[in-house]
Amino acid sequence: MGARRALEARWLELTRSVLPAVAGPRGWPIRLDHCFQRVLLDCAFGGVWYEHVAGRPAYRAAPVDALARAVALGERVAAGRADLAALNARSLAWRGRGGGLGRARRAQRPNSRSMSFNPSST
Repeated sequence: MGARRALEARWLELTRSVLPAVAGPRGWPIRLDHCFQRVLLDCAFGGVWYEHVAGRPAYRAAPVDALARAVALGERVAAGRADLAALNARSLAWRGRGGGLGRARRAQRPNSRSMSFNPSST
């Protein structure tokens, strides 16, 4: 197996199996494979990954050095030597989505613009 293929195989193993398996027990803010991929690739590029990678899937189209950085960071996260919550917050900030609220938590926030019907007020 070539070096690139070995990196891609490890990338998929880390983001689809290893990291999701430990996310719950470690209380991480993300648990899905594509979220780990977003965080690791954003951090490998120092910004939003799709501003640097034209093709899809990103791990196949990314330069080998960037994929190697993303895999190395994933290994550090898995080993507890990198702060996933901080990396996720940085990724979200690059995307203009500060605060780190996931879809589920955003959906639970009250919407101040919505009006609710109160039958006792009629």
